[in-house]
Amino acid sequence: MATRSRAYEEIKAYLSATCSGNGRHLRAETASGRDAAAVDKLVLSLVDGQKVSDQLFPGATVWWHAHADEPPSADTWHQQEKRLQLTIRYHERYHEFVKDNYLPRIRREGRELIVKGRQRKIFTNICSVYTGSTWSHALFEHSKTFATLAMDPARKKEIMDDLDKFKNGKDYYARVGKAWKRGYLLYGPPRTGKSSMIAAMANHLDYDIYDIELTSVHSNAELRKLLIETTPKSIILIEDIDCSLDLTGARKNQKPAAEDTGNRLTLSGLLNVIDGLWSCWGEERIFVFTTNHVKKLDPALIRPGRMDKHIEMGYCCIEGFKSLAKMYLDVDAHRLFDAVGELLREVEMTIANVAEHLTPKSSEDNPDSCLETLLNALDEAAAKKKANGGNEHDVQGDEQ
Repeated sequence: MATRSRAYEEIKAYLSATCSGNGRHLRAETASGRDAAAVDKLVLSLVDGQKVSDQLFPGATVWWHAHADEPPSADTWHQQEKRLQLTIRYHERYHEFVKDNYLPRIRREGRELIVKGRQRKIFTNICSVYTGSTWSHALFEHSKTFATLAMDPARKKEIMDDLDKFKNGKDYYARVGKAWKRGYLLYGPPRTGKSSMIAAMANHLDYDIYDIELTSVHSNAELRKLLIETTPKSIILIEDIDCSLDLTGARKNQKPAAEDTGNRLTLSGLLNVIDGLWSCWGEERIFVFTTNHVKKLDPALIRPGRMDKHIEMGYCCIEGFKSLAKMYLDVDAHRLFDAVGELLREVEMTIANVAEHLTPKSSEDNPDSCLETLLNALDEAAAKKKANGGNEHDVQGDEQ
């Protein structure tokens, strides 16, 4: 089948790790771990027609049989994979033990093996109509972490603690009767590190990312279908949400459409999947919305319970600058730090622009020359601001 069941993948992972030694014919596949050693590793798995045994407990054995059936329909437009199946055989006296103890245990161990050895992915709903798949993906190999994120250390720790509390909160969410999900709103001007924050969150949590392009979603039903096919331990991302739908706070002034067949994506449909009954379709998922204009968003979209934590991604501050200087120039202190700090209090410059000025451009560049370049850019921005009567927007417009 085109999409293998989670149970199949979990049991396959367990059998490959624990029972492959007693199989006669096995398939060797490249390991999918993210560490360097995984490049040279091979994982042994069952091939069609192969049988392996596993022990329930001393003296009791089960047999697993791997086989592949032809797809039920000969569709020439969509290429279909064979239906991959695993069949288990055991003595009937062990039926209750297999059902209540053995199968839940090996699925749990299989899930742990998958999480430990998997390569994280970033998914998009923009894909070819000929694939028959809702999502297409690529490997997620972004190197940004909280250690390399230019931000005030106290704010950084607050965000990391919040993420850790969520990740370890399964019992808490079950106890209070809430869906195991959380919403984060990242807002601020362009080039202030919103995308870097998302990458750092994904790396910190070890989650996949599902990047939803809302302009490619044509109805509420299609949005629900997309979200149902996401997996646990994932970030559901909608970037620039203010540009994706009519989500401004002006709904009261809008006249209802003369005819609404329901065959379209609406704000109500989006709210239902992030905070209504449809928000309970899975567990351990984080919604992240980004926007450059938070005041334009409908208050209903960003209230607690939907976007639980609001994170402002502002212009570069002194602590952010010091982090960048350490990362790009490997300096903790410098005679120009005070001058740069004074100008950063006066003018607004994005994280991306500060990083660009600190980046060595040739082998002759050094901390002195790079900091001088940044200082000159800040002096120029301050002069433009003064010439414009303190109008910061004009300064930023020229800079960006």
